[in-house]
Amino acid sequence: MGGQYIEDVLTRYRFTVAEYHRMGEAGILPEDSRIELIAGDIVLREPIGSYHAGTVNRLTRLWTSMLGERAVVQVQNPVELAEDDTEVQPDVTMLRPRPDFYARSHPVAADVLLLIEVADASLTRDRRVKIPLYARAGVREVWLVDLTGDRLEVHRDPLAGRYRHTRTLERGESVGPEAFPDLTVAIADLLG
Repeated sequence: MGGQYIEDVLTRYRFTVAEYHRMGEAGILPEDSRIELIAGDIVLREPIGSYHAGTVNRLTRLWTSMLGERAVVQVQNPVELAEDDTEVQPDVTMLRPRPDFYARSHPVAADVLLLIEVADASLTRDRRVKIPLYARAGVREVWLVDLTGDRLEVHRDPLAGRYRHTRTLERGESVGPEAFPDLTVAIADLLG
């Protein structure tokens, strides 16, 4: 039997963000598991290799030092896209400052100033699944640090589930986030 036949015959249960949280609170989902809720499905995330981890560490230091108190720099923590029954854990997210640092509730798309995914093994999933989810949710700007292609993809201006403006930048170029027009970052500094 082929996989498509199984999908045609079986009905899947679609979890809500609230149910996903209750499963975590009840200990059904282990705290250290590498999972996300995407469109109601609980999915496994790819293991993080050292190059990916080092890049996330570098980006965290870069953005924390550049932004200071202008944003909360969040690393691999949840962002709720509840309209799609989705809770993802982007690699680095710059959030609107909030006195509680998002201790009372997870950030939502409207809180995101810039979202960055670092992609190596996750490249296909990030491009085909996550970036369209971010566009549907209205995340204004997403950067995809493509470690396999040694480049940066910049996605801006979401409309009808797609980003209207997408650019690919290489080493030797620089870019500034729309939320912080006074800042410019060299692509080489993002890639390492």
